[in-house]
Amino acid sequence: MAFYLHRLGRTAARHAWAVILTWALLLALTATAAITLGRPFTTKLTIPGTEFQTVIDNLEKNFPKAAAGTGVIVISTTDGNAFTADQKKTIGELTAAWSRIDGVDTADDPFTLQTKMDAAAAQIADGRGKTTAARQQLDAGQAQLDTARQRLDTDKERAAGQELPPALQQELAAAETALAAQKKQLDAARHELTSKESELSHAERRLALMDGFRTINTAQNTVLTQVTFDKPLIDVPAATKDAVPAAAGDLAKNGLKIDYSTAIVEKISLLGPGELIGVGVATLVLIVMLGSLLAAGLPLISALVGVAVGLLGVIALTHWVDMTDVTPALALMLGLAVGIDYSLFLVNRHREQLARGTETVESIARATGTAGSAVLFAGLTVVVALCALTLTGIPFLATMGFAAAATVLIAVLIALTLTPALLRLIGPRVLSPRARRTLAEKLATEDSEADAEDAEENIPGHPHHRHHGWGGLVTRHPLVVLALTTVLLSVLAAPSLSLRLGLPDGSYEPHDSTAYRTYDTTDRHFGPGRNGPVIAVATLNTTRSQETSTDTAREELTLAVGEQLKKTPGVAYVLPIGASEDRRTLAYQVVPTTGPSEPATADLITTLRHTRDDIITGQRLDHIGFTGQTVANIDISRSLAAALPLYLVVVVGISLVLLLLVFRSIVVPVLATAGFLLSVAAAFGSVVAVYQWGWLAGIFGVDHPGLILSFLPTLVIGILFGLAMDYQMFLVSGMREAWAHGHTARTAVHTGFSHGARVVTAAALIMTAVFASFVHAQLTMIRPIGFALAAGVLIDAFVVRMTAMPAVMYLLGDKAWYIPGWLDRLLPDLDVEGTTLTAEENPERHAPQDSPRNHPSDRPPAP
Repeated sequence: MAFYLHRLGRTAARHAWAVILTWALLLALTATAAITLGRPFTTKLTIPGTEFQTVIDNLEKNFPKAAAGTGVIVISTTDGNAFTADQKKTIGELTAAWSRIDGVDTADDPFTLQTKMDAAAAQIADGRGKTTAARQQLDAGQAQLDTARQRLDTDKERAAGQELPPALQQELAAAETALAAQKKQLDAARHELTSKESELSHAERRLALMDGFRTINTAQNTVLTQVTFDKPLIDVPAATKDAVPAAAGDLAKNGLKIDYSTAIVEKISLLGPGELIGVGVATLVLIVMLGSLLAAGLPLISALVGVAVGLLGVIALTHWVDMTDVTPALALMLGLAVGIDYSLFLVNRHREQLARGTETVESIARATGTAGSAVLFAGLTVVVALCALTLTGIPFLATMGFAAAATVLIAVLIALTLTPALLRLIGPRVLSPRARRTLAEKLATEDSEADAEDAEENIPGHPHHRHHGWGGLVTRHPLVVLALTTVLLSVLAAPSLSLRLGLPDGSYEPHDSTAYRTYDTTDRHFGPGRNGPVIAVATLNTTRSQETSTDTAREELTLAVGEQLKKTPGVAYVLPIGASEDRRTLAYQVVPTTGPSEPATADLITTLRHTRDDIITGQRLDHIGFTGQTVANIDISRSLAAALPLYLVVVVGISLVLLLLVFRSIVVPVLATAGFLLSVAAAFGSVVAVYQWGWLAGIFGVDHPGLILSFLPTLVIGILFGLAMDYQMFLVSGMREAWAHGHTARTAVHTGFSHGARVVTAAALIMTAVFASFVHAQLTMIRPIGFALAAGVLIDAFVVRMTAMPAVMYLLGDKAWYIPGWLDRLLPDLDVEGTTLTAEENPERHAPQDSPRNHPSDRPPAP
């Protein structure tokens, strides 16, 4: 592999402008594709086969009006007083304007709706009084009729067997006719009254179902309304959503303030102040490390080009593939971090070789063959881990993985092609002015080889530096170091035992955002459950549908199902939405007593599903299912939690196999994988402490500690795995290279550590800065991901790889490199460290190819 990358680096350096123009053309093409093909990202998360998805799909098909998207709007008075008549008029005119927007189906006037509900309640109370009086009158009339009937029957009995005068016969017949007429009138009145009582009973029952639902708060200073679109929210154009706040204009002049839910106003900004600060910190680290502004700018340029190509490609793909709003943010974050680091590894190796007097093009080629080999391996490791997200069986997570993997792959290609081309254009200016003067003086002397030896002593990794610094400290007291790191990692990981997964709702938005104000106002004035209603969908078979074909029968069934739903503990009230055109689908809005992210709400969903058989049996339904954003969040979180163990096992398996191939050791892969698991556990614990428990919440901008993003563990495992392998490669590969070329195992630990520590430190700081910059991102979902990755990188790089790993490798000595002879012969030689190229560069510094050091079975034991 190193040989082919060496040739690639040489070709890129010799044809620098061709490479640069190729990438420029590719950037232009992806930009054009993104502009012409790109579609908006979505906040909708779907998992085919889950109940919530099946129910919503059927609802969209059979009852599309009930599946239409909605956006919540709250309007309050600025002074806190009750609405004036003029303010009510302004709000009424505004809702009428919203209704006229193309793509909006309805927008209810909250005052009109509340007035209708209050009037209906009054009419029901009045109607109940009237029907009671009418029933009393009817009973009195029936009593009179019964008395008259008894008298008439008595007269007939007396006259029986007697010949009555015609006049008396006519009188009895007339009385019979009159009684029959009265009975008919009473029966008609009774039927009419019964019908009215039935209607009144239905109205009372419906009102009881909805008890607690209001559009105006009790203080009369806040209203809640919603805009209902004519299609599902995912299909609503951005222009339609934007038209809603645009129609409102400035209401402050009317003494009103208005806020909108995320369904209406959510805007995604990929680059904000925090992200730019992260790039600035990365630049500062590069300048300090490289000592040259020009050299520091090269990794940044490479990374930005790679991120631009990757992101524009992702945007273009939205024409064919629906992507969540987290997808581009994740691709940006990961692409920027690895793009800088991968380019830095090549630049650093090239600078070291130039300082030893290597010719520029040859140095670029060797840097690509050596450091480039490690970059390719590390990048492909990240790509494999991200692509393995498909194993979870969750499409939106797989899409995130593919998009991020594509961006990482582009970063690798940029590092292996564009970076060598840019290095060729920069030439010796990649070195600091001081380093260039030192190099010029060295080349000017007659004894250049001696000077090269002196110069080499200043290169990190030279034996002169091996037993000094951090590496020397951790190997002088390895047992103490291991004990301390174990305690530290255990303490950091402990909070992860209480990890609770979920998806964020409006309460997780920044406190100064309109989405949070909408959520908070709704919670305080209209109840927490109003922020997360559950949609219940009852389906009828053909027979039951025919039985309820009349309005009365259908209303009776609608109310009966709703009443059974409301009996469930944790339900505040139930709003019947209506029936589909074929009358085979009934929909309800079930409002919980608790908020969407509270554990009690998840318990309610479980209870509803466990008790629905009683409703199905009692009302002879075909099925009843539950959906809505709250149910979707719960189901998605459970699905992700169930898929996590399998993904973790796969990632660990990949880690063991890849590291076995690279390091040709049984012990090192196990140590590296164990370190990765400890890093992940510590990162999860840190996330729980901050985002669930609220520790240091103010510093990290956590306004509402609560659930942890449900797909965070899966993503963090995949990404941290790849990054951990990066640091493992650049630190331990140096140890293996030194050991393979004749150093003792313990000396090799010092050599490899001092050679890679500086660049790994810079790379880890850069990556941490980039990830940490997303902690205050505008997109709420990306914040804990950025924090988890920043914490994970810090822990893995500085605690695990640069502290615990050298200590345990020093303790193990030669045992760390043990591998059975048969397995060593069976494994392919990947030459990830670029050993053959290094041997060609300095053959006198390396053991011969037939050295016993190259045969694991012949290596001496550790001292």
